[in-house]
Amino acid sequence: MIFSKLLGLFSNDLAIDLGTANTLVYAKGKGIVCNEPSVVVMRMDTKKVVAVGAEAKRMLGKTPANIMTIRPMKDGVIADFNAAGEMLKYFIKKAHNRKSFVSPRVIIGVPSAITLVEQRAVKEAAEASGAREVYLIEETMAAAVGVGLPIDEPYGNMIVDIGGGTTDVAVISMDGIVYSKAVKVGGDTMDEKIMAYVKEKYSFLIGDRTSEQIKIEIGSAFKVDAEERTYDANGRDLISGIPKSVRIKEDEIRETLAEPISIIISTIKTALENTPPELASDIVDNGIVLAGGGALLRGLDALIRQETRLPVVVTDNPLTAVVMGVGKMLEDLSLLKRVAVG
Repeated sequence: MIFSKLLGLFSNDLAIDLGTANTLVYAKGKGIVCNEPSVVVMRMDTKKVVAVGAEAKRMLGKTPANIMTIRPMKDGVIADFNAAGEMLKYFIKKAHNRKSFVSPRVIIGVPSAITLVEQRAVKEAAEASGAREVYLIEETMAAAVGVGLPIDEPYGNMIVDIGGGTTDVAVISMDGIVYSKAVKVGGDTMDEKIMAYVKEKYSFLIGDRTSEQIKIEIGSAFKVDAEERTYDANGRDLISGIPKSVRIKEDEIRETLAEPISIIISTIKTALENTPPELASDIVDNGIVLAGGGALLRGLDALIRQETRLPVVVTDNPLTAVVMGVGKMLEDLSLLKRVAVG
């Protein structure tokens, strides 16, 4: 106990948004100190880590057979324990300027549908990476804190966190989640749909990074302006086997993304149907708050507004909402203890 407290004096406590697509780290007193892709590159013969984060993502699809690119997180939870541990170790060391003797308290945002087994895997990976204490916070709760919603009041707040692996919808009141529902649909699902569409329509193979870039550049959920944008994607022709470029239109991608977006909207409607009437009236007044990288998809807020007939607000910094919320809990331990799930 005394040794743990002494270690704490030399450490900066950390808050981590351990996402499927990106991992963000918030250091107490410093703010966000790390924002990198959740990717690890490892040699298969020696199990030695070659690269982590941004450097590793640049290697996606470009490594020889004996070197594998791993995404340790799938659907918001750990899919590869060893790779996740190496990734956490890298981010914790980077947040502490590569000093290895520190032993921080770590708070990690996790999906609301996480099982007890998955919770234990996240905690064990963090402890193995040098954490002194580990707390887990549901991402929707963290996002609500991060965007400044009055979660401690007897007031209904609905937040939708659209991440890489999952979409979490929650109604929050008095420091608790009244109703939550999560689906394994997010930015990665959209990327996969785009990749499959281009392959089927054009007999043309593109990689993960290109698919993601198409979504960012011309992806949309709702036609918001008259301009029809296009994207020239580079890849390989499946018939000739020769590299080439194909021009893809915005309306094609909008149609391709219709299925995953309809699942997200259906999840929101289910949450609204299961919200107690008094809290539902609060949501009518203040609407639905969108967070997570998926909230940036062009026209998504307009489509949800049309489907639910409720006000919809995209928070100012949707990508950092969860980590900012978890970071605020580093400064308010009483709040942390009220909302921690593990």
